Amino acid sequence: MPTQRQGTPVSVLSRQLSILDAFDAGAAFLTLSEIAQRSGLPMTTTHRLVNELVDERLLERLPDRSYQLGLRLWELAARTPRAMGLREIAYPMVQLVQNQVRQHTQLGVEGGHDVVYLERMSRPNAVVNATIVGGRISLGASAIGHVLLSDRPRAFLEEVVDAGIRRYTENTPQTLDELLEVVDRVREVGYSVAEGFIHPAARGMAAPIYGPDGRVLAGLGVVVPSGEPVNMRIVELLRNAARGVSQQMRAAYIDPDHPHALPGTKFRVLINSSKSSMEYFGTRVHE
Repeated sequence: MPTQRQGTPVSVLSRQLSILDAFDAGAAFLTLSEIAQRSGLPMTTTHRLVNELVDERLLERLPDRSYQLGLRLWELAARTPRAMGLREIAYPMVQLVQNQVRQHTQLGVEGGHDVVYLERMSRPNAVVNATIVGGRISLGASAIGHVLLSDRPRAFLEEVVDAGIRRYTENTPQTLDELLEVVDRVREVGYSVAEGFIHPAARGMAAPIYGPDGRVLAGLGVVVPSGEPVNMRIVELLRNAARGVSQQMRAAYIDPDHPHALPGTKFRVLINSSKSSMEYFGTRVHE
């Protein structure tokens, strides 16, 4: 249920977001009463706000009178440089890594105290993996989370621990000291290894992707079977691929008037396509 700061009423937007947040991968279709229960809002309020969200195409009403998230949310997400734009730019490198590792390859960014996963590629016979596109896992439990935390101050790591790190296995970091040890190691070697942090049979590995400002923007990772010695070939593959994405991110954000700017002008931060396509998009910049 939406929280209220002292002396500050809960806004309509906060209530609408609590309704949208009621939906997740395990609850893609909800009835009105289920939405009210999961959002913590009164039924009358839920009914009114759900109708407004349907009118704005942020929710869709199904024939059986249940609801699902609306396609307009995806349209909005597709215009988000830190999500879909990064996913577009990184996709060739994600595919390259997956073709080599042939297990799970994934791309994630920081979302509060969690990793939000933007992309995942898998094979049917790969080891168990708990992530889904659009899903979240605590920064403290994930290999990608650890490379994201490597660029954050101690105070933020304290927030992550205070918020609670789900204990998936006995190896999942729980205390500040445990998390600091993991993150300090990432800072030292430039990559992360999370041995059985999410599942005993799985090892997460990740390398940092840097944004145009030089800060860690995202993590490129794999999930492979645990138990065997760390394969340094995979480490170098990840680091080289992440470095390639970082270079592409810098190129995408170069001033369009710079002599070395790529075609596509301001569309480069959202689209990764052929040269002729990017030149076409570049002609539409003022439309």
